[in-house]
Amino acid sequence: ENTELGNGDKTISVEVVAEDKSITFTIHSSKDNLRDALEEHKLIEGEDGTYGLYVKKVNGITADYDVNQCYWGFYKNDESMNTGVDSVKIADEDRYKIVYTK
Repeated sequence: ENTELGNGDKTISVEVVAEDKSITFTIHSSKDNLRDALEEHKLIEGEDGTYGLYVKKVNGITADYDVNQCYWGFYKNDESMNTGVDSVKIADEDRYKIVYTK
């Protein structure tokens, strides 16, 4: 079910798509980057690596390439993100999509 979370001066939309299901989180945050805004509400988990956080779990669903050749694809305003969640600066009304990808 779509959910609204947090308090803050920026409002972003994060749609999580996995196995023909979709849920949208409207997040209000004062954080500066996407990782912090998502971790603030425990929506993502992963391992820190060379390029920042390697996201393995989103909203409780695990995608681990080493285990099942699946991963989480990240999109901003419908375009694939070329950087990790650590370096993505958020702005009011940004739209993100996180897709379970096989």
